[in-house]
Amino acid sequence: MKAEFRAKRTRAKIFGTSERPRLSVHISNRHIVAQVIDDNKKTTLCSATTVGEKLDGTMTEKAAKIGTEIAKKAKAKKIKTVVFDRGSKLYAGRMSALADAARKEGLEF
Repeated sequence: MKAEFRAKRTRAKIFGTSERPRLSVHISNRHIVAQVIDDNKKTTLCSATTVGEKLDGTMTEKAAKIGTEIAKKAKAKKIKTVVFDRGSKLYAGRMSALADAARKEGLEF
């Protein structure tokens, strides 16, 4: 129940535009999914996921790899700045590892 309220509160303040799309991150117990979304056009510009891939390491290491991958894909589409959408997750551990890796790769948020 708390997670639903936190997700609604977080998403109420965040909106992605063409100039500054939304970087939405979902972390489950097994997988990590990151998408860059333009909410005006309602399209996903690029995405990175661990689903169907054989990545070694802990979930925190996988999150860092996904953060690096999504930043590279966003830079290839000429996206430099994004709005970070963590959903119902707290900004700690895996979420911060993904964000730090994306920032290291040159994505600004």
